[in-house]
Amino acid sequence: MKIVYIKSIINGLIKSFRLTIAFCLLLGIGYVLVLWTFSRIASPNSGKAEVVYSKAENKDQSHKIVGAANIGQEFHSNKYFWGRPSSAGSGYDASSSAGSNAGPSNIEYLKKVEQRRELFIKAHPYIKHNDVPAEMVTASGSGLDPDISLQSAYLQIRRVAKARGMSEKSVKQIVDKCVQHPLLGIFGPEKLNVLKLNIMLDNK
Repeated sequence: MKIVYIKSIINGLIKSFRLTIAFCLLLGIGYVLVLWTFSRIASPNSGKAEVVYSKAENKDQSHKIVGAANIGQEFHSNKYFWGRPSSAGSGYDASSSAGSNAGPSNIEYLKKVEQRRELFIKAHPYIKHNDVPAEMVTASGSGLDPDISLQSAYLQIRRVAKARGMSEKSVKQIVDKCVQHPLLGIFGPEKLNVLKLNIMLDNK
């Protein structure tokens, strides 16, 4: 009886070991392969990080990578459209991606939002205090959002056009060309990638 009991224990351990190996292969390798295959087929740029290039200055130069399309950048010049503020350290640091975790009752946070609002109004004196979009004075949950709404872009057209010596109509045409429409026309809002928009302006 003892021998039978020991054999049953050994068989149970062997089965457990086999199941462990099988699930490790299934979940540790198979699951990753499924996700990798799906990303190659369904996601933009075959699952690779999309990068943005600047136009080569002459035919002997190659296009230069100026940033990742899915990570915002800081723009302060009046020649460029501005993106959302970042709470991820200085300069949209991807290694510090996070929200501020500050609520509307946080006095310091409200002061920072108001400072951003005043800065935006100073650069756009033709708009009123209440016309400043919330996204231009608050950071996204990741702190790395590269996009702004069409409304936020339209409010900046006059400033950018004046700084570049272009007509507002010409700048608006460039903005409209950069609009990313909702997936299938229903999923998500219209938006613009700020880096791509500014590169298109420079190329003009």
